[in-house]
Amino acid sequence: MTPQNDASAATPLGAGLALTNLRVVYDRFVAVADTSFRVEPGESFGLVGESGSGKSTVLRAICGLAPMAAGQLTLIPAPGAAQTTMPQPGSKAFRRTVQMVFQDPYGSLHPRQTVDRILAEPLAIHQIEDAEARIERALDEVGLGKGFRFRYPHQLSGGQRQRIAIARALILEPQILLLDEPTSALDASVQAEVLNLLEDLRRRRGLTFIMVSHDLAVVTHLCERLMVMQRGQTVEMVADDDLAANRVKAPYTQKLMEASSGFRRTGDAA
Repeated sequence: MTPQNDASAATPLGAGLALTNLRVVYDRFVAVADTSFRVEPGESFGLVGESGSGKSTVLRAICGLAPMAAGQLTLIPAPGAAQTTMPQPGSKAFRRTVQMVFQDPYGSLHPRQTVDRILAEPLAIHQIEDAEARIERALDEVGLGKGFRFRYPHQLSGGQRQRIAIARALILEPQILLLDEPTSALDASVQAEVLNLLEDLRRRRGLTFIMVSHDLAVVTHLCERLMVMQRGQTVEMVADDDLAANRVKAPYTQKLMEASSGFRRTGDAA
């Protein structure tokens, strides 16, 4: 599927990513077994499955937080990109290109640091100047504004914390965002706001998304293709249109659809 990007004429697409035969093992337990997929530049790709299926482990392996026992990870330059030699996994340039937003907005932010320091830290690590302007711009992009700069995480709501986590990922101007259930800890009304924010950011920045969720309704709000996982293995690949039309092959995928209470594609409601 060709990624849909309304701003593609003005906004260059981010890099894509190819993962081949990923295997993650913890003390002889195989958490992910020979998983492969390719995400095109500017595409939004989803990983779905029940808890323990290995989907979050895939994201952690991509960003270096889980050990890769085997497999190959490659960044794909966007068509027409000036940079054709892409950063190697594990390098500082790779970590700037690929950023992650974690599931728990209460646990992913340092409780004793202000928003200003939380956002300034990645800029200092990567030796990026103009921190003042970048911090204010990042806060504006996630709909908060500079009035939040010197607050602490405990002074923010769950939705505001997750917006700060998104701002922290965006401040390095990555090309790929890894989203590990970014709305599962939020109330339903706040979930919708954060999902809409993410979709708007993807289109305006030309970002590539890889999103993990156990909720089909949430992941298909953002993703054009899905990979269904069970017990560390790939069950099937499904396009969002096929999922909405119930054109799935695997019984496990059908069960996931039934388990997603009230599952409905955006625009399907009367």
